[in-house]
Amino acid sequence: MTTSTRGAAKTPAVLVLEDGRIFRGRAYGAVGVTFGEAVFSTGMTGYQETLTDPSYHRQVVVMTAPHVGNTGVNDEDPESKRIWVAGYVVRDPARVPSNWRSRRTLDEELAAQGVVGISGIDTRALTRHLRERGAMRVGIFSGNALPDDGTMLTEVRQAPEMKGANLSAEVATKETYVVPAIGEKKFTVAAVDLGIKGMTPHRMAERGIEVHVLPATASVEEVYAVRPDGVFFSNGPGDPATADHPVALMQAVLERGTPLFGICFGNQILGRALGFGTYKLKYGHRGINQPVQDRSTGKVEVTAHNHGFAVDAPLDKVSDTPFGRAEVSHVCLNDNVVEGLQLLDRPAFSVQYHPEAAAGPHDAAYLFDRFTSLMSTVLMEGQRA
Repeated sequence: MTTSTRGAAKTPAVLVLEDGRIFRGRAYGAVGVTFGEAVFSTGMTGYQETLTDPSYHRQVVVMTAPHVGNTGVNDEDPESKRIWVAGYVVRDPARVPSNWRSRRTLDEELAAQGVVGISGIDTRALTRHLRERGAMRVGIFSGNALPDDGTMLTEVRQAPEMKGANLSAEVATKETYVVPAIGEKKFTVAAVDLGIKGMTPHRMAERGIEVHVLPATASVEEVYAVRPDGVFFSNGPGDPATADHPVALMQAVLERGTPLFGICFGNQILGRALGFGTYKLKYGHRGINQPVQDRSTGKVEVTAHNHGFAVDAPLDKVSDTPFGRAEVSHVCLNDNVVEGLQLLDRPAFSVQYHPEAAAGPHDAAYLFDRFTSLMSTVLMEGQRA
């Protein structure tokens, strides 16, 4: 991504899709050029958490909510230290933010971090186009001297695709850090950072877990050097088909029988570790209002999603894997996409969505309790043995 200075509201901007569809609007945030995969998010709120979610690395996010930026930007809600989206698309940006925690406007924050955006376009038409044609490469061009349409389209088609992209190491921590337990320490967890959100280790810390967050490149020896009661694999960007190291690492954890919990990218890693395939969804699931059923209880949860790939596992039977029997534990009620896996003979499970509830909803918070219960059970069995 290349950027220049902050753009005024009247600076022209153009959004060009790789299939040739063009939308013309005004610059929002930084002025310049950016490329990525065009995806849409259906969340009505929580734009700050969306922008700072590392899973959106190299994606240009289209907001389906028409009015964005009304609460401004604060210093409490970011999920990481920076904005990760490659570009941002809104229909009607707020002129003046109104919230007691606001420190600056969204436009100012985007410009300060060099994020090229566009406003004033028909985001409903763009979203319908992406639903019909699928997520695709896109470019946003802004400034007073724009290339001709043919040149912009050529540049978009030369940009890298998301399929085949290996991105987790680009967004993960380079050094291990520790999030201490809140209150009495009950467990130690080694969390493999594939693009982790800040709220995730916080949710575990709230439950008495000391979380050691390790780089995506961590070895088996580094994971077990912290003497974990459980191992966690986080969310993250990119194509799971490229994630050979995390898959091998997870298989080593499964072989040892350590309690294991994965979310989002971690769910796809578990799928691959068990021998299932993965595939790219047509336009993915993104937003904080996706209905998922927990098949063990029949309960329907409204959940936060951000994934463009999914696990190809059978919904109608228990599967035999190198690590025992496995089954699909959660399913999306919109399209029957696999949203969770669990092993029946080892202490391991995963979900495809984001139970940390940043920016909500809180229906899936019980999954962190399920993880602590799993660690407690294994710990007690080990003491009895």
